[in-house]
Amino acid sequence: MNINGITPKALTQHIGAVGVRTGIHRFVNIGKQLNLYYFWEKRWFFIAMAVGVVLLNLETPGGLSREGLIVLTMSVVATILFVTEPVPLPTVALLIIAGQVLLLGLESTQVAKSLMTDSVLFIMGSLMLAVAVVKQKLDKRIAWLIVRITGTKTSRICFGISAVSGVLASFVGEHTVAAMMLPVGITLITLTSDDPAKVRNLAAVLLFSISYGCSVAGIGTPSGGARNAIMIGYWKEFFYDPANPETYRYLIDYVTWMAYAYPMFLLQLPLVTLILLVTFRPEYRDLSRAVVKLRAEVEVQGPLKPSDWIAILIFALILAGWITISADIGMGTVAVLGAIGFLVAGLVQWEDVNSGVNWGVVLLYGAAISLGVQMKNTGAAVWVAQNFLFFLEPLGMEEGIGLWGAVSLLTTAVTNTMSNGAAVAVLGPIVLKLATVAGESPIILGFITAVSSAFAYLTVVGTPACTIVYASGYLKTTDFLKVGWKMCIMSIIVMLAAAYLYWPIIGA
Repeated sequence: MNINGITPKALTQHIGAVGVRTGIHRFVNIGKQLNLYYFWEKRWFFIAMAVGVVLLNLETPGGLSREGLIVLTMSVVATILFVTEPVPLPTVALLIIAGQVLLLGLESTQVAKSLMTDSVLFIMGSLMLAVAVVKQKLDKRIAWLIVRITGTKTSRICFGISAVSGVLASFVGEHTVAAMMLPVGITLITLTSDDPAKVRNLAAVLLFSISYGCSVAGIGTPSGGARNAIMIGYWKEFFYDPANPETYRYLIDYVTWMAYAYPMFLLQLPLVTLILLVTFRPEYRDLSRAVVKLRAEVEVQGPLKPSDWIAILIFALILAGWITISADIGMGTVAVLGAIGFLVAGLVQWEDVNSGVNWGVVLLYGAAISLGVQMKNTGAAVWVAQNFLFFLEPLGMEEGIGLWGAVSLLTTAVTNTMSNGAAVAVLGPIVLKLATVAGESPIILGFITAVSSAFAYLTVVGTPACTIVYASGYLKTTDFLKVGWKMCIMSIIVMLAAAYLYWPIIGA
């Protein structure tokens, strides 16, 4: 029987379809009411919390205290949040602070005091200096200076960019230098050709010269990156005893760090250029056309202004302070004094500093270092170190260069998934206790960890410098993999050679 020309079967299908659509609409409305999208966006936060609850309810493993289990749980949860970033990273810092009070039972005053060490003060001061340096806008002058020294050949310009980026990054910090040098690279690219397709490989070589130049140089001095300051703080916290003169060698000052690390940076510079030129064969071997246009633009700017010379003088005084008096008053104090100098001279306004400094990063590193100290105090670091050695023993890598290589590979893997500072903050206590358990030099293993944290060549988010050059639009994510593995192998070989041949000579 037909109803108005509609068969019973068709009617049934229609009713069913209406029912399905109604059900879908109801589900969507319920989803909107419950904000399911929010839960999906924050899923890794809830996963991390669930992992934490599970770990805290496990039976405490043999050789590990209950407090040690709590600290390890906090570290695992923090690492998941570092990698996945479902919440702003400063939120992770606040969780670490709250966890120390609520889970470990520490007094809030005690936790608060642990957040502001000289290492954290140094990081804060360096970020303030970075804002002041960027404010001077010397990018085109730097580009012109490079080509005046190197000439117009592409290979020499690439080396010059890496060298200048590296030297600056070793003192200022790679994110600052990358931001300052990016216009230099883009200027040379756009002055060569307006068509990105025609300068695809040239752009890759020039931009990677910036990011990788910054990365290999960030190891050179304590001011090259937060990771370095964090490791210096750990050495002091773990091994220094004012009553024992033999422990004074763990007070690594500015000059001592440079003696260990700066030669590695200098050795890697030409290798960076070689790897880039072999991987990406640039379309133009000479950039004379771009250099002519660049010269014209610099001439329009005129000579350096008095404010530029004052900025250069202040920065020179900061470097001198780090080298001469930082051992007495702390590197953090010198950095803050430098920031004060820029503010008093009127070269930067407080509004610029306040908006330009990522204060959340300062809080993050403070909390991470504080958690690292608790890993030492509760014995968690020793427990992890012992189990790591147990894992390496069947592989014959429980000591010597085998252990160094294992630590380097572990750090390289971790630093490509989170910030290098966070990598050192998490791994530092474990590695230093590992050195004690294995009878290795804490200085050597500490340097290996700090230096290896700079090998974040494989991903866009590995370092701020990589993220900054990727933001130019000239690079693909696959470009980082294409050249990054070669950079990792080169850097690890150079570092292990230094650890085996050079560091013992200077007292490691």
